[in-house]
Amino acid sequence: MHAENRTHPARARFLLSSTALAFALALGQAPATAQSRELPDFAELVERVGPAVVNIRTAEKVRMAEGQAEMNEQMQEFFRRFGIPVPNQRRGTPRGGGTPDDDGPMRRGVGSGFILSADGYVLTNAHVVQGADEVIVTLTDKRELKAKIIGADQRSDVAVVKVEASGLPVVKVGDSNKARVGEWVMAIGSPFGLENSVTAGIISAKQRDTGDLLPLIQTDVAINPGNSGGPLVNMRGEVIGINSQIYSQSGGYMGIAFAIPIADAIRVADELRAGGRVVRGYLGVLPDDITKEIAEAIGLGKPQGAVIRSVIPGSPAEKAGVEGGDVVTKVDGKIVDKAADLRRLVANVKPGAKTTLTVFRRGATKDIVVTIGEDERSKKPGSDSDGGHEAPATAPSAALGLKVSELSEAQRKEMKLKSGIKVDSATGAAARAGLREGDFILSVDNVEVTSVKAFQAQIAKADKAKVINLVVRRDDVVSFVLLKPAR
Repeated sequence: MHAENRTHPARARFLLSSTALAFALALGQAPATAQSRELPDFAELVERVGPAVVNIRTAEKVRMAEGQAEMNEQMQEFFRRFGIPVPNQRRGTPRGGGTPDDDGPMRRGVGSGFILSADGYVLTNAHVVQGADEVIVTLTDKRELKAKIIGADQRSDVAVVKVEASGLPVVKVGDSNKARVGEWVMAIGSPFGLENSVTAGIISAKQRDTGDLLPLIQTDVAINPGNSGGPLVNMRGEVIGINSQIYSQSGGYMGIAFAIPIADAIRVADELRAGGRVVRGYLGVLPDDITKEIAEAIGLGKPQGAVIRSVIPGSPAEKAGVEGGDVVTKVDGKIVDKAADLRRLVANVKPGAKTTLTVFRRGATKDIVVTIGEDERSKKPGSDSDGGHEAPATAPSAALGLKVSELSEAQRKEMKLKSGIKVDSATGAAARAGLREGDFILSVDNVEVTSVKAFQAQIAKADKAKVINLVVRRDDVVSFVLLKPAR
């Protein structure tokens, strides 16, 4: 009778262990075995990917501007006269020469990269090798190889360099489009020159508009100077991005880093390997985001699309009939949420190809077929417009805080203007004078303005000691604006 009430020893041990587990979980203390299943182990990934990650060192000769060498020589004479050691003095530096020789001063940099092919093609950031006269790639086996820059695209910040070698370890390229927010990722690089350093974190967000043309992957992986160009690796050991940027107010890592999606980087790299540069499509418009208020006012509904601020004369857009004020909502059926989407979609179209733009114009939607041109700005990185012929930063108007653009024939007819140019932005002296975006400048110092070129020439000729007299139209009102050049 008493035997039926006794607990079997094995059952007792099971009950005891179950109770201990429940108690530990209640206290938030999971057993080590449970933790090991939850947390990722990066050691195997490092062994697989690490050999294909390289350190990149660059050297750039410091070119002295005309007269700078003479000034440096005078400063050195001052130090010598008073018995003060000459700072940064190098043997072999020419005395009074305009350009340093092989022993002259060098500007040095450090970055990372990873091997794409066994015959020595290496992917990195364009800013890592920009302006370099010498590129040295160091492998994990400590071999140092001189590299040749095959091509660098500043707008995407992607570069390809080549070392003469064979049988090199290579990375496995993954699909960045399938990357998910919250998944674990790892970075390998050379922060501050510390080769093969490994850091890990998660993907924080995707499609971040911090680049010119590419939507970037945001992570919380620790990235510092020297990590640039290194791979972002998923838990399958696949490269899904190139570590490129950080958000920082101190110059160092602050918890936010950005990587170029590998799908976009490989596409750029293939073009660089094929022709040394990237060919992009050109539409010839200045797009902008559309606000909720404007979308509701024009009957569009939700604020989705890119509103065309102006159309460049003679551009593919003008020839196809695109007008200022159009809202582009789709490109070949692909939705355009904002201006950046329009720039990217057009840039990816092969020049000469026909593309269908879906636009919202005066309450109705219509399709416009455009033959895309070639974007010459591939050689001139840094513009944020899609073919907008704005005044360059070095133009005479730039010193006044003005950015201007041409008027299309359609705009002239709509505004009933025989001549004039459009103000795209006004800062500094221009803003103080009362100019603002959307104004039309009709004349400068009583000389009619027929083009941006004519406007720049007239501004250049203006007497800097006097105010510049502009005739400006805003809406349907024409007035005089007195522009005072900065002295």
